[in-house]
Amino acid sequence: MDSGDSKRLLELLTARRAELIAQWEQAVGASLHGRLSTVELGRELSELYDAVVDALATGGFAGRSSEYAVVRSLLVELSRNRARQGFTPTETAVSVFALKEVLESLLGGSVEDIHVYLQFSRLLDDLGLFTVEEYARTREEIISAQSQQLLELSTPVVKLWDGVVGVPLVGTLDSARTQVVMEKLLQALLDSNSAHAIIDITGVPAVDTQVAQHLLKTVVAARMMGAECVISGIRPQIAQTIVGLGIEFGDIPTKATLADALRHALVEIDKASATRAAGLL
Repeated sequence: MDSGDSKRLLELLTARRAELIAQWEQAVGASLHGRLSTVELGRELSELYDAVVDALATGGFAGRSSEYAVVRSLLVELSRNRARQGFTPTETAVSVFALKEVLESLLGGSVEDIHVYLQFSRLLDDLGLFTVEEYARTREEIISAQSQQLLELSTPVVKLWDGVVGVPLVGTLDSARTQVVMEKLLQALLDSNSAHAIIDITGVPAVDTQVAQHLLKTVVAARMMGAECVISGIRPQIAQTIVGLGIEFGDIPTKATLADALRHALVEIDKASATRAAGLL
């Protein structure tokens, strides 16, 4: 880095601070189409501007150096806010790149000015890429969290009767969803002190070996909690598929409908009650 370049740039950024920030704010605000308040945008860009000036004074144009830690921290916050507010990657990156256009209009056409601009432009390109990277990381986190929420919402556990809980499954049953089903079912068994669970697969479009394995894992986990499971929703085509694939549920009761499964669970509850009553006599 040429110290003369950084000195000239610092003098310009310091002397024209208010003017540059105002133009920067105007350029960014236009790209965001008024979806961010002027006060918030002004505060955001002012903090970033001052941090860049401070970093230039100590770290020059090395945007990934330790001197730019505060700048990167502000860019992480900016990126996360833009991602959560629904802005696009382009709209987010413009918040950094627009400063190049603002500075370009103030520099002259001398060789020195062009060299200064190119140096600063490369710095802003690097910071802009860092901003987009953080934006993408935040979007991935948001999508992952939303997917988890959808999994939980699509896998309700309901109390059907005293001592009986049910899990109506709709859609494909994969490994991730099986884990959610298992966790929610076990927690429901514990919270309601239930000894019977019904897993209804009426809404599952197809049952293959993998789906059967997921169901068996859930049943085994419930049994470890002291609960017995019934699988309901075994339609004719599902039954044929299970037989054709050679899938065996062993001693796990299966029923055609949820009503049949509930009736089975209630009979088992009555038997258990009668057995306990006989033992007290």
